[in-house]
Amino acid sequence: MNRPKTYHITTFGCQMNEHDSETIAGMLSQMGFSESPGRDEADVAIINTCSVRENADKRFFGTLGQLKKKKLADPEFTVCVCGCMMQQQHVIDSIKSKYPWVDIIFGTHNIHQFPQLLESVLREKEKVVNVWEDGGDIVEGLPAKRLYKHKAFVNIMYGCNNFCTYCIVPYTRGRERSRRPQDILDEVKRLVSDGVREVTLLGQNVNSYKGDEHTDFADLIYRLNEVSGLERIRFMTSHPKDLSDKLIQAYGDCDKLCNYIHLPVQSGSSRVLARMNRKYTREDYLNLIAKLKKTVPQITISTDIIVGFPGETEEDFEETLDLVRKVEYDSAFTFLYSIRRGTPAEKYEDQIPEDVKHQRFNRLVETVNSISAEKNAGYVGRVEKVLVEGLSKTSDRTYTGRTEEFKLINFAGTPDMVGKIIDVKVTEGKTFSLEGEVI
Repeated sequence: MNRPKTYHITTFGCQMNEHDSETIAGMLSQMGFSESPGRDEADVAIINTCSVRENADKRFFGTLGQLKKKKLADPEFTVCVCGCMMQQQHVIDSIKSKYPWVDIIFGTHNIHQFPQLLESVLREKEKVVNVWEDGGDIVEGLPAKRLYKHKAFVNIMYGCNNFCTYCIVPYTRGRERSRRPQDILDEVKRLVSDGVREVTLLGQNVNSYKGDEHTDFADLIYRLNEVSGLERIRFMTSHPKDLSDKLIQAYGDCDKLCNYIHLPVQSGSSRVLARMNRKYTREDYLNLIAKLKKTVPQITISTDIIVGFPGETEEDFEETLDLVRKVEYDSAFTFLYSIRRGTPAEKYEDQIPEDVKHQRFNRLVETVNSISAEKNAGYVGRVEKVLVEGLSKTSDRTYTGRTEEFKLINFAGTPDMVGKIIDVKVTEGKTFSLEGEVI
C-alpha cells in the first residue's frame, strides 16, 4: 500500500471502556496506523463492547452486522471485537457462528496483546480468539492516544468484588486489582508535563482502592493534590459502602478535588437494595449525603438509578422518588432493569412487566429533570471557572466546557481558549446544561 494503514474504533459503555479505547489507539499509532474518520474508510475496525446494559448489546450486534458488506467487498478489511462482552462465552460462540467476518476476538484482561494479535492476523490470514479469564498482573506503561490534550483518564484499579445481583462486571472485569501508588503518581506527573490540567481517576469501584498498606483511596487523593501543575481531580465510579469519612474530609482539605461526586444509589428502597446486594440501606445513603453536604455545601451530586428491578413494588418505587427529592440530584443516569445473563437476578421469578417499568421510568425522569432544571436555574448570575473543552456540537462559534461542579456550560468563545480555565458568567440555566458569557 502507498499509504499508512488506518483504523477506526467504536466504543460502547463507560469511561473505563473509553480509556481502553485510548490505549488501543495508542498502540495502533505506535504500529504506524493513522485514525480514520469512519469505519467504511478504515483498514481495521475495532468495536469495544459493554455488557452492562441491554441497549449496548443490541447496538453492538447491529454495528457488527453493518460490517459484513465491507468485508465481502474487501477481504483485507480486518474486524476486531473486544471489551466486556467478549468475557462471556455465549457471546463468543454467537459471534463465531453468526458473524464469521470477525477476525480478532480479545477481552478486557489482555488488551496489551492486541498488537501481537493484529500482526498475527495480518501476516497469517487466520482468525484469532484470545480471551483471558483472569486479569493477572497489571501491565504498566501502555501508550494512549487521548481524546483531549488538557484532561485525561487514569485507571487506578481494575475489577470489582461487589457482585451486585444485577451486574455482570465482576464476571467480565475480574476481581479488584489496584495499581501501585507511585505508578499512578508518575503517570499523572507525565500527563501534567504533557499539558493535562484535569485527571479523572477510574475504577469499577474506585473508592475501594488499596494501593498498599499505607495508601487507601483518600490517601491517594491527598498525594495527588500535591502534584504541581495539576489543577483538577475527579473520580468515578464510587460505591456508597466505601465512601469513608476520610474521603469526605478530603473534599474539605484538597483544593484540587472538584466539588462533585457520582454516587450511584440504584434504588431508594432498603428492601430492593438488599436484593441487589448493595450492602447499604436507604438510611445509610442519606447519612452519607448529609455528611457530604455538611463538608462541602456547594457539592453537586449525580447518581445511577435502576427502575423495575425484580420484585420492585409501587411502594418501593415511591421510596426511590422520595429519595431523589430529598437528595436533589443535579443529574441522574436512569436505566430500565434488563436481565443480564449469568447474574443472580436473571433467575428471579418476580420480573416486572415492561409496561410497568416504562411507566415508572417516565415518572422518575420527569422528577429528576424537574430538579435538575431548578438547580441549574440557581446558577444564573454566578461566575464559574470553566475548563474549555472545544467547540459545542450545535455551532462553530459556540464553545463548551465544564465547571468545577461538572456542569456543562456553552458560551461564545475562540479557539485559543481550548484547554484553559476561564471565568464564565452564567446567563441561563437549562435542564441539562448552562449558558454563559466569558468575562
